[in-house]
Amino acid sequence: MRKILKSLLSVTVGFGLLVGGAASSLAVEPLVTEAAEKNLYAVAFKNNLPKNYQEVIEKAGGKVVKALPEVGGIQAQSDDPAFLKNLKKVSSIEVANKEIPLALSQPATVPKVADTSAVTNEEGSLWDAQWDIQRVTNDGKSYEIETGGYENEAGEKVHKAVVGVIDTGIDSTHPDLQQNDLGGRNLVPAGMDETETGDPNDIMDRNGHGTHVAGIVAANGKVKGVGPDLGIRTYRVFYSDLALTLPSFIIDGIIAATNDEVDVINMSLRLYNPMKTIMEGETYKGTADTLLWKRAIQYAVKNDVTVVAASGNESLNLDDKKEVTEYLNALYEPFGISIKGPTTVVPSQLPGVINVSASNKWSTEELAFFSNYGNSAIDVAAPGGDLGARYAETLDPETADVTSLILSTWPTYLVDGMPYSFNAGTSMAAPQVAGIAGVLKAANPHLKPSQVSAIINQTAIDYGKPGQDALFGSGEANAYRALMNIKK
Repeated sequence: MRKILKSLLSVTVGFGLLVGGAASSLAVEPLVTEAAEKNLYAVAFKNNLPKNYQEVIEKAGGKVVKALPEVGGIQAQSDDPAFLKNLKKVSSIEVANKEIPLALSQPATVPKVADTSAVTNEEGSLWDAQWDIQRVTNDGKSYEIETGGYENEAGEKVHKAVVGVIDTGIDSTHPDLQQNDLGGRNLVPAGMDETETGDPNDIMDRNGHGTHVAGIVAANGKVKGVGPDLGIRTYRVFYSDLALTLPSFIIDGIIAATNDEVDVINMSLRLYNPMKTIMEGETYKGTADTLLWKRAIQYAVKNDVTVVAASGNESLNLDDKKEVTEYLNALYEPFGISIKGPTTVVPSQLPGVINVSASNKWSTEELAFFSNYGNSAIDVAAPGGDLGARYAETLDPETADVTSLILSTWPTYLVDGMPYSFNAGTSMAAPQVAGIAGVLKAANPHLKPSQVSAIINQTAIDYGKPGQDALFGSGEANAYRALMNIKK
């Protein structure tokens, strides 16, 4: 079955024919190629940034765009074709590579925006349509133990834990998010498109993905999140409504969230990191990106931040790096791009990250049809939604069941009067786990990331084969069971 799905996805992911949110992907489009012409580079020094790092880059023919001192790296820009060759002569530099911009693709064959009139109950709540949050919280029983915060005597909301959402931004005006929104940072530099001015306070969600994810973590209104009183801090690393990004932006987001002392980081994103990418006759090595990714995760974990990430939506066995490479080559060949060597998913496959696959509404034996998997790759599963049992059997869009998707918040300004959306993906599964990590930290702020991860794994409901398995990892994560574990 999954071989058929790989063949199907190799067509649909690149050309936008799947359900909304179910194919967050590396989409190769002309706009991405134009962004590549900005000639941005990732540079990793051997140790800390030297005091003269700007002079080093200038002598090599470039300029520093973004300094990442916490991980000994920088992002640079250069139009000099000898720039990389010049950097190789610098003894203090470990490795450097050109950055390739990538897109978070969100194609749709069913409306992203939800007409919620049919699922709103008499109290005006959408709880009855939130099968995922019902299941993760044991029908709200986890709220009786910990919601992530409380209201003090002055009527002010106190957030006992904060989840940093590294994504496309947030709708700060959304009625279900306002009381938990703690602001954040824009990490996209000026000039990436016509709307980007470099304003660090511009966290407006141009795409919708980040707002949907934030609602799963901590919405508190018509829809509820896993921790409806958790604080949300947003780090916008994607630009334009097509949600484009560079690895350095996301690395910067991890560092910024850590420095802001969040308790949990959620990354409902994934980038495939091949050993080599050949584009327009040029070979790019991703080793500088990989090294800086690893350093950033280590920096977060060392500072007691639990890191959660999505496994990806290509129905790939992540244990088989050759298979992943072959899949990407089939996808990118029409665009003149080829991949060489083993390929891994970052950040989810890096040490210290909780890697989440997507379970569905209707089965305890099968993952959502799009979810990546792998016995050594997946730590835990969480509801990510899909199109229902009939669709999984037939792959016929006529059999699609929208109620099997994940309902959450959507930017009020993208479509007037419809501030909610049904989506599916490992992007929707990861924030379920991040929300659980958040309420665990709220209940016991002394827990280390390794302890949070262990509790989530140990209390997961064992789906699939008994014990650890390639589809669900330890099982489907559950907030109630996790909180009961630390209450003992």
